[in-house]
Amino acid sequence: MPSSSPSPSPFRGLPPVVWTIFAGTIVNRLGYLVTPFLVFFLASRGVTGTDTSYVLGALGAGNLIGPAVGGILADRIGRRPTMLIGLIGAAAAQGALFLAPGVWTMAAASLLISTAGSTVSPAAYALLADAVDSERRQRAYALFGWGVNIGTAVAGVLGGYLAAHGYWLLFAVDAGSMLLYAAVVATRLKEPTRTKTAKTAKTAKTAKTAKTADRETKDGIGYGVVLRDRLALLLLPLFGIQLFVYSLTEVALPLAVRDSGLSPAVYGAMAAVNAVLVVGLQPFATARLAKLPQLAVQSAGSVLIAAGVALTGLADGIAGYTVSVVVWSLGEVVVAGIAAGVVANLAPAHARGRYQGAFSWTWGVARFAALTVGVAAYTNLGPAALWWTALAAGSAAAAGTLALAPRVNRRTTHDLAA
Repeated sequence: MPSSSPSPSPFRGLPPVVWTIFAGTIVNRLGYLVTPFLVFFLASRGVTGTDTSYVLGALGAGNLIGPAVGGILADRIGRRPTMLIGLIGAAAAQGALFLAPGVWTMAAASLLISTAGSTVSPAAYALLADAVDSERRQRAYALFGWGVNIGTAVAGVLGGYLAAHGYWLLFAVDAGSMLLYAAVVATRLKEPTRTKTAKTAKTAKTAKTAKTADRETKDGIGYGVVLRDRLALLLLPLFGIQLFVYSLTEVALPLAVRDSGLSPAVYGAMAAVNAVLVVGLQPFATARLAKLPQLAVQSAGSVLIAAGVALTGLADGIAGYTVSVVVWSLGEVVVAGIAAGVVANLAPAHARGRYQGAFSWTWGVARFAALTVGVAAYTNLGPAALWWTALAAGSAAAAGTLALAPRVNRRTTHDLAA
């Protein structure tokens, strides 16, 4: 899609590769159908109780493996090949899950779905960072997130309709959307120019190229380059805490709605409120906030998310839950794209895939912790303990992020000057 096409003002001027990934992401997320309805599908196959937890646990474990693998592959074999491997592998795993004859084969297929599917995002994030300069990365990542929300909002409605006509339709559309996105990647995206390796550095014509190649050799192909970055090691856990608090909206909010004696339709309505707000407000919020100090905006948005999650503890009816959803949805709109953009700006060019892999892994850990620690705290310690702990942890993480802003600014300014 050319940049001259009609588009929300904050996204004008982004290169075609960004719009291609945006369009492909919408297509892919339109087919995000199996995971939300997986519990219902398992029940239809007679899988209930503890056996369900094995399949869901495998699904969560894949979200820890995939980003780490995807980050290494993105830097090692390239962004496009990694995305293709992930998309085609996940599509094949969808078929394996539908045809799986027992619990353990279902768990294995679920592990493959989430592992393969989550290798895509580090490569896509790295490709976006390759395509735009540091000043526009937050807008590119915000556009990417906007595409995710557009596709997910439509998928929520589409999934309910298809499930009523047969679960096989969910698998067919999900796998088909992945293969369609893979076709877009294969035909519309180009692999960016790679930095030269140590092997070719011997014949490098410039000192700058040789220096880059030497650094790439020293960093190797693993995550040592990230683990040696003290600033990244401070920021990623803070982002992880903020992502954990946000993930409670997907995990603990349904429990709260259920315990209030409200129907599942109420939770569906809350999800619709979130989708409408994010899809409707995202472009305008990005336009207004893009020129402000990004970590300050990230911190403010994170406090809004934490406050909205905490307000869930005060809600006892539809009005109260609606207020809480509006508050944390506004926070979601505010922080869109900032964390990924900051991580991209910290990364050396040859290690962008691994930095984004580390960020995506942090996101996977946050969601896994929400599913396990969050639910355990809600069940064993009581809802109030979870909500107020979320408020305290989210606010503290936001304050820590803001405190690191001067160091991040010095680092990125130095890199730009270099």
